[in-house]
Amino acid sequence: MGQRIVALATADSELEVVAALDHPQNPQIGKDAGELAGIGLLKLPVLGELPLHCSADCIIDFSSPEGTMAILSTAINRKIPMVIATTGHTKEQRDEILSAGHQTAILHSPNLSLVVNVLFQLTRQTGKALAGKGFDVEIIEKHHRFKKDSPSGTALHFAKIVQQEMGQKEFRHGREGLLGERPADEIGIHAIRAGDHVGEHRILFSALGETLELVHHSTSRDSYVHGALAAAKFLAGKGAGLYSMNDVLGLA
Repeated sequence: MGQRIVALATADSELEVVAALDHPQNPQIGKDAGELAGIGLLKLPVLGELPLHCSADCIIDFSSPEGTMAILSTAINRKIPMVIATTGHTKEQRDEILSAGHQTAILHSPNLSLVVNVLFQLTRQTGKALAGKGFDVEIIEKHHRFKKDSPSGTALHFAKIVQQEMGQKEFRHGREGLLGERPADEIGIHAIRAGDHVGEHRILFSALGETLELVHHSTSRDSYVHGALAAAKFLAGKGAGLYSMNDVLGLA
């Protein structure tokens, strides 16, 4: 993701990449970010920390929970807005991210795709309209074999949206054995890990006789990068606070 951010941001006349960061022990440290991204020499070495002389309008974090927390302190201390696209944080880490909004502008989203964020809204509208009308909800997500967390943070966010609007009490992660009839107060969540699937999420609202299926299918990780760059442009210059992709998209 970092390589695609470098490539697409460099191609955008409104943006300038001023630093490329990674774990200090990563073997790519010191190599040119442009060459790693396949776009030629940028004279921008990959660094383990943001230099003091480097002036950035926004930080984009596509890393790991530990990576987020490492760069979050820099964003707070230097009042640099930060777009966080990483998932899998602990409750304590999420609380720290929320608290950081008192010092700088923070946008933390489980998915930066513009279309997925529109789908979040459609899922909320659908759940609200169908609440109490006998619909079961199942969420199926598909990702590549290398993804470390299951289910995806995006799938969990869809489930929480449905829960807020329809009131189910339990998330059922897969099913096995003689479980009896499906309870009405659960949301089924199923994670598929295979091959090189970039990402797919399906939200099924199903009653006796009919089913509504909301689907997002990503064919390129660039969709997440485009959303991240749009978020960075929006966040640059903003005051301290917590922002969302709804703000970027102009959604209520």
